[in-house]
Amino acid sequence: MSEDGAGAATETFVAHRNLLFTVAYEMLGSAADAEDVLQETWLRWVEVDLEQVRDRRAYLVRITTRQALNRLRAMSRRKEAYVGSWLPEPLLTAPDVAEDAELAESVSMALMLVLETLSPTERAVFVLREVFDVGYEEIAAAVGKSSAAVRQIAHRARKHVDARRPRQAVSAAQTRAALESFRGALESGDPQDLLAVLAPDVVLVADGGGIKQAALRPIAGAERVARFMVGGIGKNDRNNLPMTLAPTVVNGSPALAVHLGGELDGIMTVRVEDSRITGLYYVRNPEKLARLASEIPLALR
Repeated sequence: MSEDGAGAATETFVAHRNLLFTVAYEMLGSAADAEDVLQETWLRWVEVDLEQVRDRRAYLVRITTRQALNRLRAMSRRKEAYVGSWLPEPLLTAPDVAEDAELAESVSMALMLVLETLSPTERAVFVLREVFDVGYEEIAAAVGKSSAAVRQIAHRARKHVDARRPRQAVSAAQTRAALESFRGALESGDPQDLLAVLAPDVVLVADGGGIKQAALRPIAGAERVARFMVGGIGKNDRNNLPMTLAPTVVNGSPALAVHLGGELDGIMTVRVEDSRITGLYYVRNPEKLARLASEIPLALR
C-alpha cells in the first residue's frame, strides 16, 4: 500500500473505530474480544484496495462482522466450560451514552443477556439490522446468506428478542431511583426493606467466573434473593471486609460499584419494571472488571 493509501486507510479506520467497537461488543458481550476483533479488522483493512471500495464504512462493518462471527462461534465453546453463570463484560460509559436512549438500550445488560439466547448468525443479523439499521443486502454480504434468508432470520430474531426484552422503556432516572432504594435496603441489612424494592419474580445472576465466589445458578424469587444478599453482607462483616456501594454508570445505565475492604469487588446492574427490580446482575469475575478505570466511547453511526 502506498503512503497515501496507508494514510487514507488509517484515517477511515480511526473515524469509524467507535462504531466498529460497538458492533463487535454487542455481538460478543466482551470488550477484550471486541478489541481483538478490531485488531483483526485492521489487519484485513490495510490489505484492501480502497479505490475499489464504494462505501468504506459499510466495508469496515462487514469485515468486523465476519471477524466477530468467527470469534462468537469460538466463544460458544468457551462458555460451555465456564464456571457458573456468564454475564457480559460491563463497560464504564460516558454520559452521552446514557443520554442516547437507543444506544443505552442496545448495550444494556438486560438486552445483552437476551442476545445471548440467539444463535451467532441470528445475533449478528439482529444487531446489524435492529441496532445499526444496516440494509439487508449489506447484512447478507457480511454473514454469507442471501437477502431473503437474512430477512427471515431478522424476523425470527426480532420476535425472539421482543418476547424476552423488558416490556416497557425505563428512564435512567427510574433506574437510578430503584437502585438507590436497593442500595439503602442492602446497607440496612433488613430483608423486608429489600422485599419492598424487589419484584416477586426477580432473578439474580452472579458471575464469578470460578475466580470469585458466586451463585453458580440464577436465584429466582424475591425472598430467596433477599436472603442471599443479606447473607452475603453478613459474611463480609464476619470477615472484617466492609462493603460500600457507589453509584456509577455502566453500559449506558445507572449501576452500583461494589467495594469490599476498599477494593472493587464487582458491578451490579439491574432491570427495572414498574419501579421494582426484576433482574439483578452482579459481575464479580475480576477478568471482566479491567475496563472500569476509564470511559469507553460507543457509537451507533
